[in-house]
Amino acid sequence: MKISTSQLLNELKNKTQQHLQYAEMLLRKTEDELNFRISADSWSVLECLEHLNRYGEFYIPEISRKISSSVTSSQLTFKPGILGNYFAKTMLPKEKINKMKTLKAMNPIHSQLNKSVIDEFIRQQKQMLELLEKAGHIDLEKTKTGISISKWISLKLGDTFRFVIYHNERHIMQAGKVLKNI
Repeated sequence: MKISTSQLLNELKNKTQQHLQYAEMLLRKTEDELNFRISADSWSVLECLEHLNRYGEFYIPEISRKISSSVTSSQLTFKPGILGNYFAKTMLPKEKINKMKTLKAMNPIHSQLNKSVIDEFIRQQKQMLELLEKAGHIDLEKTKTGISISKWISLKLGDTFRFVIYHNERHIMQAGKVLKNI
């Protein structure tokens, strides 16, 4: 599968803009609504966003460093890597979200959270939009990033963007399902 680089970046910018708008809407909810959980072992809306913030704390600086140090120039098309494509596709939300285990450090369950979590998520989404804009000037295949679960594996920057943004989408959908149960 090959995709136009500009088409990929535009799709990812649009998704990120939607995530940003969703988070801004959440600011109008009460903290009780945002901390509501469907069951004792499920995440609240704030826990969904806190989980994403924790991943953002790793990926945003990593992506930023790699973009800043890249000496490549943009290419017309992007071809996902085998591993990166697999990771990205597993994050895509499905009709019935398939549960996945999360690393203990990334699991915010039963954290004491307030709306500052949303403010941080909004800040990170704005940073992601800036990074997507900058990424239009470099090669998304040759520029590689580390991943949060192993220092031995690196992914093409285009796959890293896809993974992070699809992961955001997955948990935004999860948060939406929680809100429907209030």
